[in-house]
Amino acid sequence: MTRMIIDTDTASDDAVALVLALTDADVDVLAITVVAGNVPLEMGVQNAIYTRDLCRSTAPVHAGADRPLLREQVLAHDVHGADGMGDIGLPLTGGEPAPDHAVDVLIELARRYPGEITLVTLGPLTNIALALRKAPDIAGLFDRVVMMAGTGDGTGNVTPAAEFNVYVDPEAADVVFRSGMPLEMVGWDVSRNDATLTAADGEALAALGPLGEFCNGIQRQLLEFCRTVTHLDGFDLPDPVTMAVALDPSVATRVVHVPVAVETTGSQTAGMTVCDHLGVTDRPANVKVVLAADRDRFLSMLHRACAR
Repeated sequence: MTRMIIDTDTASDDAVALVLALTDADVDVLAITVVAGNVPLEMGVQNAIYTRDLCRSTAPVHAGADRPLLREQVLAHDVHGADGMGDIGLPLTGGEPAPDHAVDVLIELARRYPGEITLVTLGPLTNIALALRKAPDIAGLFDRVVMMAGTGDGTGNVTPAAEFNVYVDPEAADVVFRSGMPLEMVGWDVSRNDATLTAADGEALAALGPLGEFCNGIQRQLLEFCRTVTHLDGFDLPDPVTMAVALDPSVATRVVHVPVAVETTGSQTAGMTVCDHLGVTDRPANVKVVLAADRDRFLSMLHRACAR
């Protein structure tokens, strides 16, 4: 049984990642911690609670940081819709989160289960950075930290160089990447190349049952964003493919262990994950960077979850 904490800025692709984990009988989701990112914090909390309840899970949902460490807040309603879930009319209000703050939950659980927890981060790394600042000892207490963050090939989706989760709070990402945690990075490049679903793929998901209908339906706004902005044939699922790697490491088919730094000051590159693939900096490797994923295995996992 894998013990897991999921840190999320719950919007449409995060919700699919939650479905993958919450329907897996071999995973014990100890907590869902929410951070502002794709949507404001309270909206992310409600979206997480709705998705959890749809999966008939009892995992507690905890609210965390409502803004980046230093920067003005950047949201992604243009990608995920005004409600973060595709604007398809879901009742996304009225849920009651658990009382404890996400940062305190991260610290308490890491200390309670040293070396046993897989931490999966699906949004900006603000909660994780705050937890590390408050309790530096937790850096060595996680078994794995699997992040949807950055890009291994340098291609951004907010700026030419930066992926959204790191761009929103590069200072927080810098804290995490320097922390010594056992980091695994699944960048947007993996999603773009190996986890993009066509309209037909989405229809096949929807045909599997209520969870499949949910996972496909909430991508409505993302589908339009991908058509007009990122120029993909369908919709990509960065958070779900990250979760797939967390659940089954063999989903990652090409991984390099390299030094990765986060750019915090560049006028054109703020938020870039700078991967030293050639070792020119002589810095020690600090991140396992996933560069490719098994698309068929990922889709199989997605179908299995949506058919439950």
